[in-house]
Amino acid sequence: MEVNEVMRTTFSARAFTDEPIPDETLYRILDNARFASSGANLQGWRVIVVRDPEIRRTIASICADTFRYYRAQEAAGEVPFNPINPTTVDPAEADRTELRYPMLGHFDDPTKVPVVLVIALDLRVVTAFDLNQARIGVISGASIYPFAWNILLGARNEGFGGVLTTFLANGEPAARALLGLPDHYAVAAMLPLGRPVKQLTRLKRKPVESFTTIDRFDGDTFNP
Repeated sequence: MEVNEVMRTTFSARAFTDEPIPDETLYRILDNARFASSGANLQGWRVIVVRDPEIRRTIASICADTFRYYRAQEAAGEVPFNPINPTTVDPAEADRTELRYPMLGHFDDPTKVPVVLVIALDLRVVTAFDLNQARIGVISGASIYPFAWNILLGARNEGFGGVLTTFLANGEPAARALLGLPDHYAVAAMLPLGRPVKQLTRLKRKPVESFTTIDRFDGDTFNP
């Protein structure tokens, strides 16, 4: 596919057909994704292809607890897990919240979720220029998310798709033990992949004018 078409049609796919992704195709996707940029070209990513049904079920259980809290915060009108506005949601209320994320219910079934990738980041090779700022760090993501997004672009180019999820990071200690991650690795993302039930081609996004200004945050709108 032409690169602009891939960029404009790569969407978050959460429902897949039972078609498997051949290992050769998955390898090709990863082989292309590895050319993503990374700080000092240190390439601190690690990919775990999760196939064991029991490990998948445990991952789904870890994510389910986080997702219930996420849904409870949404229902309360909050932006879930927001670092600026603290939550008012009672954990007991979150435990009673309906999950409403069908994929997790059959995460161990390869006919429903053909591929599960867990993406980890070696924190020893991360340059965090915002390390000393009095806010949550965001710079470290530059070391891993271009690679993760390249995987989704590559999957789209092959006629497949997926979704970049970060729910597993909230249960990182359990995920670390489950997957055998060393202490200096962080869970950065989890990417379920497969052939989308419906291949979207027209995505809704805000126009450039809504987020681009000249010289200052409150500067004139950029619109040539």
